[in-house]
Amino acid sequence: MLLFWHAKLVLLAVPKTGTTALEAALLAHADTAILNPPEQKHLTARRWRNHLAPFFETRGARRFETMAIIREPRDWLGSWYRYRARPEIAGSPTATSTMDFAQFVTGWLSDPEPEYARVGRQSRFVSNAQGKVIVDHLFRYEDLPQAVDFLEARLGVCLALGRHNPSPKADLTLPPALAARLQQEAAADFALWAGLAR
Repeated sequence: MLLFWHAKLVLLAVPKTGTTALEAALLAHADTAILNPPEQKHLTARRWRNHLAPFFETRGARRFETMAIIREPRDWLGSWYRYRARPEIAGSPTATSTMDFAQFVTGWLSDPEPEYARVGRQSRFVSNAQGKVIVDHLFRYEDLPQAVDFLEARLGVCLALGRHNPSPKADLTLPPALAARLQQEAAADFALWAGLAR
């Protein structure tokens, strides 16, 4: 999470959406940064609004707008699956190196999710307890230049993004029945992504 005091803007870091690259490019311009531990770096919109916003907004006198990046849900899950297949975490409860993508997605659709598939949902990350989106500015990961343009204009800076946290390549095919189930059971995530203007 990065906070820009004069621009009255907070960048919320949805995991696996390129925010590490944005943070690296923007860190020198931020007034407040939470980079670790991961559960604090990836502060959800609800937790921002309920816990940190009152502190920074000084009882409503200075409202901050929020922004976040959203990724196509199947691609987002694929990124998690590939990231957790890294050799350095092999054998851990979160490792996916011994399974295919279908098993990972099946785990993500389970209730409760097994440890390896416990990655949350993008739709919940940007919403309140009632499921209403409470992030002011949402951008598609697939259209990252739009987010960069927005940040450059809002902050008055020029950004050069590098590539961070690349994941190993993997086969991300799903059986048609599982792909259909994913589309149905993650409808809120697909609708959120589809609703963002290109």
